[in-house]
Amino acid sequence: MNKFISTLKNIFSIEDLRTRIINLVLLLVVYRIGTFIVIPGVDPLILLDPEIYGNKESGGFLGLVNTFSGGAFDRVSIFALGIMPYISASIVIQLLTVAVPAFQKMQKDGEDGRRKINAITRYLTIAITAVQGIAYLINLKSTNGTGKPLALMTDVLGWGMFLVVGTLVLVAGTMFTVWLGERITDRGVGNGISILIMVGIIARLPATLLAEMVDRGQGGEVMLLIVELVVWVVVILAVIALVQATRRIPVQYAKRIVGNRQTGGVRQYLPLKVNAAGVMPIIFAQALMFLPGSLLGLPGMEDSSFLMSLSRPDAIGYNILTFVLIVLFTYFYTAITINPNQIAADLKKNGGFIPGVKPGRKTANFIGAVMSRITLPGSVFLGLVAIFPYFAIKGGVNDQFAQFYGGTSLLIMVGVVLDTLQQVEQYLIMRHYDGLMKTGRIKGRSSVGGAMTG
Repeated sequence: MNKFISTLKNIFSIEDLRTRIINLVLLLVVYRIGTFIVIPGVDPLILLDPEIYGNKESGGFLGLVNTFSGGAFDRVSIFALGIMPYISASIVIQLLTVAVPAFQKMQKDGEDGRRKINAITRYLTIAITAVQGIAYLINLKSTNGTGKPLALMTDVLGWGMFLVVGTLVLVAGTMFTVWLGERITDRGVGNGISILIMVGIIARLPATLLAEMVDRGQGGEVMLLIVELVVWVVVILAVIALVQATRRIPVQYAKRIVGNRQTGGVRQYLPLKVNAAGVMPIIFAQALMFLPGSLLGLPGMEDSSFLMSLSRPDAIGYNILTFVLIVLFTYFYTAITINPNQIAADLKKNGGFIPGVKPGRKTANFIGAVMSRITLPGSVFLGLVAIFPYFAIKGGVNDQFAQFYGGTSLLIMVGVVLDTLQQVEQYLIMRHYDGLMKTGRIKGRSSVGGAMTG
């Protein structure tokens, strides 16, 4: 306890770090307030009527959007689409930098190239938000099976004006969210986009945990609650191990004489992450798992038991297919983000080599073989983490609290917390203070091929 209090004193004794933490808190407060502001033309009272608007969280990919937005999606907030359009645009641009030479050139053009890529990403974000916003608002005008419309409009605006105004508000809300994320990165602590996603996820944790405690308490199942919490902690520790696990390849640098000094001749390590793809495979898999439910709406498909088993998150078929897709997407995303040839070329240019392996193609083949070996257990573990909430639900855990037993939510929470704590620890060490732990140092996700969430 004394160590904890001493660490807090050290953190707030550093003026720059103290200012950044205050900025972080203030910007997050602004973001959370925005998630409760309803789109103009929407009657907030209708949102509370379960017969008209059930206010139930969507499943599948839409549930992921609602999770990332901190519930703003279901609240029809000005931040309803949250940061997801920006993430989608970033993924598209990242894939283009692999496949399109023009984007590859921009990526290699230094700061000027990065500015161009960032500008293209923002324009693409606006376009994606506009399309998703129109679809989102049209969905509000549909019915819920009772014949009552979900067009949450007041009499002040007509449908056409509501669609225009609502789309503009959603675009502005998403771009403002992106701006908040960039301000957090510049003036706060940690990666701003990732922190906004994490805050949206954590915002749902207290209510779901309290609901689980009440349910178990009323049922006289206190010991079962304790077991659930212990299992939850074990899963968190396992995810931390997955996020931080690396395969270190020794790299030797040749000795060179520069003037009167000798440089090089040291051994370093090339860290290759076991989970180089991050949460991207889960996002891709959940986006595809949205398709079976859409096919059920086609004529003649309504009673398909096969499609129903693939569209329900509580069905075994859904989870088996999700697991397979995550393993496949992990290999795919790792292959397009980790370039063994580029790593080998950089090592050779800097005078580095892997002991026992010839520079050039042999080094590239060696790194590629190592990545293939470590990606298999990483992808299997990632798939198991993604579908673990299914087993938690089968074990009697509340549906909402079970989502924190794995999946995208837990991976992002653990990864962002580790990254932020690592940055705080770097501030402490730079000022000659002790780190956050008595032994060892906190490792974030940043490494060769580390996939960030934002």
